[in-house]
Amino acid sequence: MKGTRGQRLSGEFQKEISAVISQQLRNKYPEMSAIISVTEADIAPDLKSANIYISIYDPNAEKAKTTFEIIKQNAGFIRHELSKVMHLRTVPELRFAVDSSMEYGAKIDRILKNLDADKDDE
Repeated sequence: MKGTRGQRLSGEFQKEISAVISQQLRNKYPEMSAIISVTEADIAPDLKSANIYISIYDPNAEKAKTTFEIIKQNAGFIRHELSKVMHLRTVPELRFAVDSSMEYGAKIDRILKNLDADKDDE
């Protein structure tokens, strides 16, 4: 959703979804990973659906995958909690996706460091 209203809603959704995950879901599921962030919320113009991009950092890949599955399974619960705090006629259906940009950035950093190390060796 573009425009000022879309940007405002996107920011609000990010903030509120992050709060629900960090407070209520962590209390229900203590096995969730330590670092979870909502990186983007892409809301359809008709407010019927929203793609929510989640970044999960955990050295244990299996634990990160489990955390993402917990979040996906609780999409209805998160939507219900959003309906309590967001003053909208309808709260969009939430679809979660993994945002792997942090891993990609870390990979690029490693490549650049290796290039610097190779350059210093010469």
